[in-house]
Amino acid sequence: MLALLASGSRRSSYSSNNKLAESENAAQNSNMSWGTELWDQNDNLAMHTHRGIEGLDRFASFLRDRVAIEAEYAGKLRRLVKNYQPKKKEEEDNEFTTMQAFRNMLKEVGDLAGQREIVSESLQNQIILGVTLLSKTLREDRKKCLSDGATLQQNLNTQLTSLERAKRNYEKAYRDSEKAVDSYKRADMDLNLSRAEVERYKNVMTTKIQQSDDAKNEYANQLQKTNNLQQQHYSMMLPAVLNRLQELDEKRTRGFKEFIIGAAEAESSVAPIIARCMEGIVKAGESIDEKEDSSKVIERYQSGFTPPRDIPFEDLSKSDPDAVHDSHYSNSTANHLTIRGTMSANKLKKRVGIFNIFGSNKNSLTADGQKEDFSDLPPNQRRKKLQAKITELQQKIAQETNARDGLMKMKIVYEANSSLGNPMTVEGQLNESEHKLEKLKVDLKKYQGFLEKANQVQMATSSPQANRNQLQNGHRTSRHSNGSADDHHDDGDDQPDDAGSLSRSDSEDNVAQIQNGHNNNNNGSSASPESGLGTSHTSLPGSGQGSANENAIGEDTYYETEVEALQPLGTCRALYPFEATSEGSIPMNEGEELQVIEIDQGDGWTRVRRANNSNGWDEGFVPTSYIECTLYA
Repeated sequence: MLALLASGSRRSSYSSNNKLAESENAAQNSNMSWGTELWDQNDNLAMHTHRGIEGLDRFASFLRDRVAIEAEYAGKLRRLVKNYQPKKKEEEDNEFTTMQAFRNMLKEVGDLAGQREIVSESLQNQIILGVTLLSKTLREDRKKCLSDGATLQQNLNTQLTSLERAKRNYEKAYRDSEKAVDSYKRADMDLNLSRAEVERYKNVMTTKIQQSDDAKNEYANQLQKTNNLQQQHYSMMLPAVLNRLQELDEKRTRGFKEFIIGAAEAESSVAPIIARCMEGIVKAGESIDEKEDSSKVIERYQSGFTPPRDIPFEDLSKSDPDAVHDSHYSNSTANHLTIRGTMSANKLKKRVGIFNIFGSNKNSLTADGQKEDFSDLPPNQRRKKLQAKITELQQKIAQETNARDGLMKMKIVYEANSSLGNPMTVEGQLNESEHKLEKLKVDLKKYQGFLEKANQVQMATSSPQANRNQLQNGHRTSRHSNGSADDHHDDGDDQPDDAGSLSRSDSEDNVAQIQNGHNNNNNGSSASPESGLGTSHTSLPGSGQGSANENAIGEDTYYETEVEALQPLGTCRALYPFEATSEGSIPMNEGEELQVIEIDQGDGWTRVRRANNSNGWDEGFVPTSYIECTLYA
């Protein structure tokens, strides 16, 4: 225990001694000055201060290059964000969480670019400007210090030169006086010389001695002046200049320190915002939900149809070859249309005539390429679009109503107090607001009608072609060449029929039979070469263009079966008027809307249907190049 206490006391005394030594060194260093310690290193100090200022200028150049890099980096970040902003055609994908996260990330990167610009501006306006000003000041002060030091040294050198000259004069006068004394002594001892000559030597000696004394006094005077000047030079004047150089260099060093810290502070001042930007990017990434995106994909592309049912087995021994052939044709066509009408309808290209002679009319399309009533969309998507449009119009009506009410209140106030304003100035705005409101209400009523019409149409439980398959292979009414309607049953199983879907082969057979004696309305006309089909039905029975000997029951049964069997595959609009010149074709007017019930099979004709106020529906074929088709997805 005593040993531990002793070791602890030794450590404490050692640490206290170290602290005392450090404080003494600091005090000693603070008392040390260039004027006393480096009195003879004037040239080296001048070189040192020069290199120090050059180092400061180099630091300023570094900061300028960094500012340029920061500005370039910020500019490139902003261009990057601009280049990857979602395009207008990609706005529909913004509902997905991935695109929303990416858009938020772009926003945060733009904020990062702004912070880099702030760093660049801070370095430019604060640090670089301060470094440049300090460097200029230091150069001027150094130049003045060196000039003052050179003046002091020149004065000292001049005094030393005077002292040296006075010393040489004294030495010469002293030697001359000694020679004069020796000459006088020799003359005085020489008995051959006259008294006058001896006196002359004496006078010369006296003169030389006086000159030697004067030179001695001058030398002593110059020596005193030189010593005094030298003492002042090395003890006061030169140290003052060197201390000024020391202060100058310390100012440079202190400025260097402050500028480096300032550059770091300019960077650290934006660090919290940059950290928040990083947090925003992380938050944007965490907001991505794959399940939600999958649900939105279903919501966007769901057509409302169900997959087709199983294709029933066809017993060839229980059906005639013609019916089997027709059934195979109908099934293959149905499968083909099911795929093209649902899964890949958006990839279908509209045929607008040979060599694109006839162009498509875009007058019925909205700005985004869709029809005004969205009839080119599947039922589910159409109802959603119409509902969204109605909600948008209702919001606009509410806003415009509020604006109109505000204008009316303003008009009432102006009428009550004309000093506040002229009521007539509000009248024009009220009229414009009423016009806008009326237009919005008309649009709202129109789209509500579209929605009501879409809701009235029965939602298909399966794709239209699947219904056709079902009806072609299930129990349905058969139409024969004699115009009668029979139901086919075989041991409770439904037999395939050859006329349920009014395929081209059925139409040709039936119309051929009608022309051979059962139809008196065609005036013996033969197959038209423009149809490429022989002849086909003009319309459903009951429209006035079918067989003359059909009974009412057959007509009703056939009509009901056709409506149930042929679900529309889409809609079409007549681009040009068409006059029916052959059996199986129907006329149409330009701009008329029709339902597509059978697409072009390569012969240039499309089977369509339209509502007839008197007899229900009219069906027939029209040239594909005369219409613009929009199939349901």
